[in-house]
Amino acid sequence: MSNESLGAVLQEKGTRFSVYSAHAEAIDLCLFEQDGVHERVRLPMQRQGDTLFALDVKDAPEGTRYGFRAHGVYNPDLGLWFDPSKLLVDPYAKELDRPFRHDARLWLKGKDTASLVPKAIVTRDRPAVLSAPLFRKGGLVYEIAVRPFTIRHPDMPEKLAGTVAALTHPSVLAHLKRLAVDAVELMPIVAWIDERHLPPLGLTNGWGYNPVSFMALDPRLCPGGMRELAETVATLHANGIGVILDLVFNHTGESDRYGATLSMRGLDNLSYYQHVPGSPGELINDTGTGNTVACDHPMVRQLIIDSLRHFVLHAGVDGFRFDLATVIGRSQHGFSRDSETLAAILNDEVLSDRVMIAEPWDIGPGGYQLGNFPPPFLEWNDRARDDLRLYWRGDAGKTGALAHALAGSSDIFSRHGLNETRSVNFLAAHDGFTLTDLVSHAHKHNEANGEENRDGHNDNHSWNNGVEGETDDPQVLSARSRDVAALLSTLFATRGTIMLTAGDEGGRSQQGNNNAYAQDNGITWLNWAALDPELVDHTARLASLRRRFSVFSQTQFFTGHNEDVVWLNADGLPMNVQQWEEPERKQLTMVLRTDDTATGKPVRLAIIFNRSPQPLAASLPDGDWLDLLSNGQYGGVLPPRSVTWCLQDIG
Repeated sequence: MSNESLGAVLQEKGTRFSVYSAHAEAIDLCLFEQDGVHERVRLPMQRQGDTLFALDVKDAPEGTRYGFRAHGVYNPDLGLWFDPSKLLVDPYAKELDRPFRHDARLWLKGKDTASLVPKAIVTRDRPAVLSAPLFRKGGLVYEIAVRPFTIRHPDMPEKLAGTVAALTHPSVLAHLKRLAVDAVELMPIVAWIDERHLPPLGLTNGWGYNPVSFMALDPRLCPGGMRELAETVATLHANGIGVILDLVFNHTGESDRYGATLSMRGLDNLSYYQHVPGSPGELINDTGTGNTVACDHPMVRQLIIDSLRHFVLHAGVDGFRFDLATVIGRSQHGFSRDSETLAAILNDEVLSDRVMIAEPWDIGPGGYQLGNFPPPFLEWNDRARDDLRLYWRGDAGKTGALAHALAGSSDIFSRHGLNETRSVNFLAAHDGFTLTDLVSHAHKHNEANGEENRDGHNDNHSWNNGVEGETDDPQVLSARSRDVAALLSTLFATRGTIMLTAGDEGGRSQQGNNNAYAQDNGITWLNWAALDPELVDHTARLASLRRRFSVFSQTQFFTGHNEDVVWLNADGLPMNVQQWEEPERKQLTMVLRTDDTATGKPVRLAIIFNRSPQPLAASLPDGDWLDLLSNGQYGGVLPPRSVTWCLQDIG
């Protein structure tokens, strides 16, 4: 099967509708009036072989609203959920007429849901202009939650605020270019539904990690559909910025057996989801969301491939980040880096050159797979994240861990005979503390989520500089800004791809909430007016330096040959074994041999780390050294809690 045979495909006269179900007895196609409310006609679909239902309809032009109803046995204990009162969204839907919303009728047998469920819209695919991905090795990925990122931008027209198209606004483009962003990574923009416990709390999901449809864009974020996304991608490309979509194939918003019947559950629950062997009514929950998509099933595999191809061929995106990606490589036998689904993604002719990023874990058995995805998958590196946090928090014995992270985590990514890093290094992401909250809160503060602060991670490796949360103390505020600057300076010095979450370059805070998925409000909306201009300037300088030196676009592991990397102590001498093991060591110097693209000459780049709250003396090898962040000669003394970048011309 291919995307040419499933979904709604416009033909010369009318539309061919096709849907997969291996267990339904019959499926009806329901066509609706343009208001998406009144059902115009209900047509029985024709069985094509054992698993396909199809129907050609002449009176169904582009723009037609439609859905399905499936007939068969209703016995949830056997994994069978057929209930023709439930209107079902086409898994191959490419546009929906409205967002999803919760209602008790969605999970009650016999209650008609046509007035609730979004209708799929028959669309015409329009090819995008394809080019090689605009992403370079060692590049900067900028993680964006579309609505929070733009809804409070002071220059943004109201009609654009909070939408995908807002990313094309000149002020937004200028900010991205100032930070030398190589690619924006858009948190989920496909259609999702709130978790069912949120509406009674007066909360809504603002992140989108609860999809129902894998292809159709959420009309709240992308009201212009695929055309809006394609035009946004083209504009970003014209400004030298790639686009990576964060996609969720591991679960859907239909949740556990007490959740809503919206699409795949009603069409063929046994095929689309993983179930406990021998207990078809018991869903496997390797995701913590109530269900796990059966990514090893041939139909689901094809749906995933077709979804990815859709976004490349019709929007021109540069790549994808896969949420809880271990699920994609899972079968009943566990995770395999050689799984058919992972191989199908990498070997597809449309997808083979795209950027692929894995979040390499889930909560199932053997779910932590950092370093085990097949190349060229890049992988979120939470080990480096934690080690960098612990180093700057001041934990004992973290100097060696700092060096490993700076060098690309060869202990992790050299497995399977590989000789280059595939690490995506980050200090903060959407899931967890912001960078400023990391240095302002020793404990999470998720009270606004309505779960009595039980949700979210408890062990964040964070610190508060002596005062928990908000303060007017200038010394504490100065210390926090200094720590954020040092953390950013460290991140930009790491080997591999790096990721920065939007707003962290300017001191964004979520008031200590480290699980703010349900805060579609001022807690997560970026306050552009409150961004720290000095911190933004600092980040922009770091981004410029990272692009300037060739060593950061190289991903091969350091070998020590030709002094590609040298680790020095405070006296400017190579570190010895005893010094690496000193638990209270406060200083480390990394010297890199690299080309300076600004001059075309070979240089040495010294990056000096001082995690002490006091100034420290540190010597560098003989010769003149320019302090790149202050644009003066290096004076031999490190400021407290700082990272110093120095340059020596050896050409």
